[in-house]
Amino acid sequence: MSSVEQTFGGAGGHVTALRRLLGPRSTGPAVVLLLAYCVFLVIGSLKSTQFAQQVVSGIASGATFAALALALVLIYRATEVINLAQGEMAMFSTYIAWQLLAWGVGYWGAFFLTLAISFLGGIGIERLVIRPVERGGLLAIVIVTVGLFLLFDGLALRIWGGLPRDFPPAISGSPIRVGGVAFSVQDLVTVCVTIGAVILLWLFFQFTKVGLALRAAALRPDAARLVGVRVSWMLALGWGLAAALGAIAGMMIAPTTLLSPTFMQAILLYAFAAAVLGGLESPAGAVVGGLAIGVTINLLGAYIGWIGSVLRLPAALAILLVVLLIKPSGLFGRAAVRKV
Repeated sequence: MSSVEQTFGGAGGHVTALRRLLGPRSTGPAVVLLLAYCVFLVIGSLKSTQFAQQVVSGIASGATFAALALALVLIYRATEVINLAQGEMAMFSTYIAWQLLAWGVGYWGAFFLTLAISFLGGIGIERLVIRPVERGGLLAIVIVTVGLFLLFDGLALRIWGGLPRDFPPAISGSPIRVGGVAFSVQDLVTVCVTIGAVILLWLFFQFTKVGLALRAAALRPDAARLVGVRVSWMLALGWGLAAALGAIAGMMIAPTTLLSPTFMQAILLYAFAAAVLGGLESPAGAVVGGLAIGVTINLLGAYIGWIGSVLRLPAALAILLVVLLIKPSGLFGRAAVRKV
């Protein structure tokens, strides 16, 4: 038994120490606001079929925003930097999945193989590209993510060209109608896959030793080292998980649009808005923010004529601005405390 494990009473004590490092959880008034919004959506859906249809469509698009927003949050918690290349990494992963499908690999085989490739690629990027510039400060990491953005965009254009391509849905079929509301099969798959990934990630973070170590390494790296956590490898694992989540978002959104080297750029902006709305240090906030952004912009586009489909992104950013004016740390974020 190592000296660290002896200090904290073996594996059980090690886990207890990690939980203490994470500190208490806070909820705040954001939960009340969220419940009020959910009540509003339920009442509106019961009174209007059109309203319910927009909510259902918004949940499907919001699920993809949530997956990419969660990826942004994972990396931000590890490096305090927004990964500007997250959307392009997701785009490149989606092209890999498209190529595997073109080679005759079945859909779900290509799906899970792409996740594995993306996960390993994310770890490789952190170890080979991000880690050497960490001591250069946050600005150096930001510049590197811009370089990664250009690199993945150029590689995709070089390998697959710029022509838009069709990406097949996971399951094809006629929409399912319930009480006048049509549920697209692809939308159902998107919601189920994204929620399943989020639940698995939550279980991993809450109930596994590696997940607790990853959270501790992101929140309190110096203290985590004192209890035996290999912080550098935990950060690499975070990049791998973020890359896999981005791949899920890309493969879920691609069937509803055309696959091209730029198709994830607008999605990244929505995901960024969702992450900041929920709180850049809150994984749960990223999920809630993604769903809220997806539903809200759908409703605004449907019921406010001058917004339509063209001004949905500015509308999402306007909502974000209003929330940040009221609560700068986001709905589920914690206000930063600085000693002067």
